[in-house]
Amino acid sequence: MFQPSPRWPWRRVAAAVGLAVAAAAALAAPIVPVLHGSADTTGLPTLGDSARADLSPVMERKLGEEIMNDIRRDPDYLDDDAIIEFLNNFGENLVTFAPGARGEMNADFFFFAVRDPMINAFALPGGFIGVHSQLLLSAQNESELASVLSHEIGHVQQRHIARMIGQQKQDALLPLAALLLAALVGKAGGGADAAMGVMMGGQGLAIQRQLNFSRDAEREADRVGFQTMRAAGYDTSGMVAFFKRLQSTTRIYGEAPAWLSSHPLTGERIADIQSRIRENPKPIHIRPDSIEFHLVRARVRVLQDESQKGREEAKSTFQGQLAQQNMQQQTAGMYGMSFLALKQGDLKGAQSWLDKAKASTKPRPGVFSSERSGTDGSAMFAALGTEIKLAPGQPADVVHQAVQDAESAYQKFPLSRMLARQYADALVADGQLDKAAQFLRDQVQQYREEPKLYDQLAKTYAAQGKIALQHMALAESYVLTGALPAAVDQLNLARKAKDVSFYDQAVIDARERELNERQKDEKKEKKDKDR
Repeated sequence: MFQPSPRWPWRRVAAAVGLAVAAAAALAAPIVPVLHGSADTTGLPTLGDSARADLSPVMERKLGEEIMNDIRRDPDYLDDDAIIEFLNNFGENLVTFAPGARGEMNADFFFFAVRDPMINAFALPGGFIGVHSQLLLSAQNESELASVLSHEIGHVQQRHIARMIGQQKQDALLPLAALLLAALVGKAGGGADAAMGVMMGGQGLAIQRQLNFSRDAEREADRVGFQTMRAAGYDTSGMVAFFKRLQSTTRIYGEAPAWLSSHPLTGERIADIQSRIRENPKPIHIRPDSIEFHLVRARVRVLQDESQKGREEAKSTFQGQLAQQNMQQQTAGMYGMSFLALKQGDLKGAQSWLDKAKASTKPRPGVFSSERSGTDGSAMFAALGTEIKLAPGQPADVVHQAVQDAESAYQKFPLSRMLARQYADALVADGQLDKAAQFLRDQVQQYREEPKLYDQLAKTYAAQGKIALQHMALAESYVLTGALPAAVDQLNLARKAKDVSFYDQAVIDARERELNERQKDEKKEKKDKDR
């Protein structure tokens, strides 16, 4: 994990549990604070039997889901299907080269992006890995991005969060012992200053042990990440290049002594990785950058800062890319200009730039390019094309064409969640509500953990005038985002709807009983934790 930033409300939690977790939720007694902030444990689940030295995999996943529910509600969460799909395809490929990373539960990883101007990434409990938008913009190639994500996968693979909690359970006793000793010193006439000195000494020892563990965890994540990215075919020198960029942009590494920082100095880590590169030469065949990597960075650049100044800077960057000789940079510049024009409401300009971007990826007669990686960005081009056709103000014939384009793209890439949801949106926009409802019902049967699908289904039912089914679908969306009281409210609204059927009533009753039991269990967990 790189340097945390306190910008979002939920960062108090993310910074604390991302790597050097403050495991207050696992302990009944107070513990020493971590350097980067303290965790707000309100509403977090109890972390299990205090006799255990670490988090169970089940509770670790549950804790991660609780934090993710907060993150998804934050306006800085980049809820962009193209970005999320790229990160998860990219990250999942790395996970396949990290033996045992999924753990005994064989848990899925989830990679996501957040809007932030700092270069950073972080791992949360349970395999949730966040990437700052600025990191995506700062990574010059896929090997650099792979070095960061492999490092964060290493934290999950080595269960550093669970191990940190076990360490802090032991360290929590040190400040308590120091307080008792300080009281005895004061009673013996040592004075307030002496008592305070004893107490601070105990806290300092606990903090130092915590920092030592964090530095060891960082080194271990570097080592495991290095092995993962090398096995996946990425240039391991990308890790050194990115660390050097961090060194030049992050002042803390250059100013804080090694023993004061919760992460080792960048210089130390660079030297360690360089040593590993000498001992383990880079793969013979290095993975070339995919065009999708550059297209995603263009989207991130537009979404990073949506102010007028931000858009002007994005346009300037894209114009600079158009002037480069590198074909991938040129294509990304055209794609970025298209996406920027769409955001500004210039639909004609957006389509024109997209057509140019697509044309630029076609092989030119008599020209051999070593830049091409075998991918042509078809899925992302198709998705942006449909976005443009579904934008407000488009005539009915263009919307109808969007349905055909979206269906064709989905058939070509049936595993793309981005294209599946976009196809459903196109059907709804075109008024093909029955077809949209049937498609979405099939989708929620296959992908039961996607709240967006239930939101789309609820929207479709609302357009059909099926009010009971609309509220039932919304209830399932709220369940998946951890809002159980809101889910129960939706079920009550469904029960009162005029079009509710006898079968619907039975389903509602059974689901409500189940959710009420879950709420009781959660209240009991919270009560037990607060004792």
